[in-house]
Amino acid sequence: QVQLVESGGGLVQAGGPLRLSCAASRSIFSIGTMGWYRQAPGNQREMVATISRLSNPNYADSVKGRFTISRDNAKNTVYLQMDSLKPEDTAVYYCKAVTLEYWGQGTQVTVSS
Repeated sequence: QVQLVESGGGLVQAGGPLRLSCAASRSIFSIGTMGWYRQAPGNQREMVATISRLSNPNYADSVKGRFTISRDNAKNTVYLQMDSLKPEDTAVYYCKAVTLEYWGQGTQVTVSS
């Protein structure tokens, strides 16, 4: 069992950056793969990026080259650095402990054009 708390969402202009954080209540090294997902209104939840225990990343094609996922195992925190944001990135972003199938409560990201 794990609790995940996201932070860092907000309103940003197109082209701007935003960094999301996900703080876990237990060791993320022991959990293994962590991920960021998003869900826009009327759409299914989709994978944005995942990162393995040893920090090997995997990205959705739509965010490659713009988003960077990272983790700090000592702080039990996962990050999502989002650059060159587009209006179509607007969604609720969720942190997930992938191997445990636990989700955070989500944080809203809104990109204005």
